[in-house]
Amino acid sequence: MLNTIDINSETQLNTEDMEEQEETSMWSSQGLPHKKAAEEQIGIQVEVQSEDLDSSHSDTMPLIQSRDPKGVNKCLKVTFEDVIAEPPSVRSFDKVWLWSHALFEVSRLWCYRLISLLLAVPVSLAAGLLFAVLSCIHIWLIVPCVQLCLINMHWVQTVWSSILDIAIGPLFTSFGKCCGSITIRLARD
Repeated sequence: MLNTIDINSETQLNTEDMEEQEETSMWSSQGLPHKKAAEEQIGIQVEVQSEDLDSSHSDTMPLIQSRDPKGVNKCLKVTFEDVIAEPPSVRSFDKVWLWSHALFEVSRLWCYRLISLLLAVPVSLAAGLLFAVLSCIHIWLIVPCVQLCLINMHWVQTVWSSILDIAIGPLFTSFGKCCGSITIRLARD
């Protein structure tokens, strides 16, 4: 008997292949959880909708739909269930739970919007200035100084490696062999 799950009206997934995949390994070679690996092997394709942008779109204008494309703030995906949870043995009234959930979500959303309205532009300006200054210092001061030192100190590297190979290396090797035969025994009187 073939077990299938209807995902859309067009796509069906064979669950026997997923069960076999779950039995074989917990993680695939790419480090993906077993369900994602099974979906990739079965051939489910996730379609990502993208809007065609005209040529006047600049790289500095952020896309409205994709505000965290690189997943910088994955840790901030907090929901009501992540913060407040009631065990099965102790429960409040259903209306209290629903109103608490609604107030949590609304207050979190609107407080964030108000705070970001006040702070987003000044913090963005300060961050832009800071990164511009750091980039300028790195490009025009730090990298040229490091390159200058590397170019002019090549002879020091050659002399120092010769000193290590000729004098210091054999000295410490012989010192280690002399001290390697020392044994200490502790005895109580």
